[in-house]
Amino acid sequence: MPASTLSLQEGGVKSNFMPIDDPFKRSFKMHSTDDVLDKTKRKKDKDKKLNRTRTMSVFTNVSDLKNDAEIRKYRLKRRASEDDTYISSKGIRRFFIKDVDRTLAELLKNEDTDENFQITVEDNGPKVITLGTANSGGYNHINIRGTYMLSNLLQELTIAKNLGYRQLYLPESRLNENPVIRLKRTIETFFWDSLTRKIDLHTIGQIAADSKINTPEAMNPRVYVPYNCPEQYEYFIQASQMNPSVKLEVEYLPKDITPEFVQTLNNIPGLLALAMEEHVNPASGEVTLSSFPYVVPGGRFNELYGWDSYLITLGVLLSNRLDLARGMLEHFIFEIEHYGKILNANRTYYLCRSQPPFLTDMANVVFKHMGATENPTAVDLLHRAFAAAIKEYKTVWMAAPRLDEKTGLSCYHPDGVGIPPETEPEHFDTKLRPYAKKYCVTIPEFRRMYNAKEVYEPELDEYFLNDRGVRESGHDTSYRLEGVCAHLATIDLNALLYKYEVDIGTYIKEYCDDHYVDPYDKTTTSSKYWFDLADKRKETITKCMWDEEAGFFFDYNVQLEKRTSYESATTFWSLWAGLATDKQADIMVQKAIPKLEVLGGLVACTEKSRGPITLDRPYRQWDYPFGWAPHQILAWKGLSNYGYQNVAARIAYRWLYMMTKAFVDYNGIVVEKYDVTKCADPHRVDAEYGNQGANFKGFAREGFGWVNSSYLLGLEYLDVHAKKALGACIPPMPFFKSLKKSEKEKYGLS
Repeated sequence: MPASTLSLQEGGVKSNFMPIDDPFKRSFKMHSTDDVLDKTKRKKDKDKKLNRTRTMSVFTNVSDLKNDAEIRKYRLKRRASEDDTYISSKGIRRFFIKDVDRTLAELLKNEDTDENFQITVEDNGPKVITLGTANSGGYNHINIRGTYMLSNLLQELTIAKNLGYRQLYLPESRLNENPVIRLKRTIETFFWDSLTRKIDLHTIGQIAADSKINTPEAMNPRVYVPYNCPEQYEYFIQASQMNPSVKLEVEYLPKDITPEFVQTLNNIPGLLALAMEEHVNPASGEVTLSSFPYVVPGGRFNELYGWDSYLITLGVLLSNRLDLARGMLEHFIFEIEHYGKILNANRTYYLCRSQPPFLTDMANVVFKHMGATENPTAVDLLHRAFAAAIKEYKTVWMAAPRLDEKTGLSCYHPDGVGIPPETEPEHFDTKLRPYAKKYCVTIPEFRRMYNAKEVYEPELDEYFLNDRGVRESGHDTSYRLEGVCAHLATIDLNALLYKYEVDIGTYIKEYCDDHYVDPYDKTTTSSKYWFDLADKRKETITKCMWDEEAGFFFDYNVQLEKRTSYESATTFWSLWAGLATDKQADIMVQKAIPKLEVLGGLVACTEKSRGPITLDRPYRQWDYPFGWAPHQILAWKGLSNYGYQNVAARIAYRWLYMMTKAFVDYNGIVVEKYDVTKCADPHRVDAEYGNQGANFKGFAREGFGWVNSSYLLGLEYLDVHAKKALGACIPPMPFFKSLKKSEKEKYGLS
């Protein structure tokens, strides 16, 4: 496709669910020349003169007619010719783009040599373009050089084109902006909005559409409503009648949702309704429903996901987006009430699966940001959230089939029937091929036969039981869990449940007068009951999972009654939950950190534990050499909990350096996961599903939910000196070596 035909959709900067907006409007307004002239005609203030784009009266190359504090302090003395020397020295020079489309086409033609609508270090263009200065009306020209400035220019022009600008005044500071500031600002002012969804009469058709399943029955958007939510059912019926061309289908769910029923929906999948609130028009008295907003992870993941939403909440709260954090909390309360659990995501094929539980901590952080006890709405939300968390604890995690009665530990062991439909059709071909040969049928035909229970294969049943467990764990996939997940009491899950028990006990003590009546089963408990549960779990975890010699908490196989030896970054979840003793924390810092700390932060597991990679044993995305934002975020917080802020800062610098370097070299890219052992192109991950967030043209519009959060959270661990080094893209080792002896302790270095 010719560069000049870059379209709105290909530019990738318009959200399908949010109105087109200038993502940088808080910092500056893009002007066309017509805008400037119209405003000038209306000006009445004689003290504010027009910044005309021609020769003006100046003193020492500084015009007295400029509307800028730095320049207006010079009084008019004589006439001379103006240039941009002084303005450039102050960092306020602007460029005048006479023709946005033509400049964009020229830029792509000359610099985008691999024709992927990105300008990166891998392109072989001249790495220079000439732009006219605003003060000369485009007559005088300045050369813009280098990958970073040119890719920033591509991003700004793509945004301008998509906003309909034909001409543009562009500050030079936008092109040579500190990458740390630029990435932070882009996340806060653009990525969050692009990832935000809010279900209403007009957006439900788009939001309900599902790109993960490509069957004839799944082509029409479909929404399923809980049996006891007639108001929502009527609301979505109204939406379907208002927009008949969308072909929205609206269905009720039954009261009892079984795995067998969920399987019947695999051919007619749909979106699951979320929380809505009533609004009353004060003038007419009309009652309408309004959905709470939420944030999706990005890429092909266009739903409300479980643990993603907790980690996204931490980031949006740092961005002062309390509305989004509260909305996701409201949705989780709704899911537990109507679907029985916090879902893997709000699609029908996820009805049997949950994800790592973070609800109690999520409720606490949102509660504090809402004003805590000073805000009655926050107090009400806290009570509802903890009631839901207690129900989830009892009926999901401490009940069959997830609970191991003998140890009292829990496993990722969801219900389910058949092959997960949301995976790519060929995802399980390697596993299914021998069975297809056995029955002398094609793989698609065997897939149908197996789902219809026309064949009986116990080994395959066990395989898919464990596969569903892996997906519920959020770590899909990893050799740590493959083939055994449903029978593993993992350190990550049980650390989270320990945190639940402590958080619930604290809630009852502080907000319920130490006396709690469960609204669901009418039982009465005190804080002591929950603290005793936590102490018992801690004792069992230490006995079954802690290996002092190795310095790791390992998973425990409840079927074999044996501790595993897979060295995973999930060991640090024990620090985040406050489960480890001070001695255990110190041993982990001394032994586990050196095994998992690499160039770009913490790697998911050690290479030794992962084992060899062959054609028959390919890479798994949650294994070495890949690193993930959740592992970094939870480890930073956990290490800080035990007084190792210096180690947390060191690991945070590594992760943020890797993100910043990729952002600078690859056209502003932010992706789902990284190869944390690579320096040149860490975003390039080919394992399993590839990498979400990499396929954009012109401008990255979303980043990826929890990775966006990790950048904002990671900056909180760095001082000014480290942030400056990060902005200069100084690699970790040169940065650490450059520190004075007294400064090295800040990063846990001797």
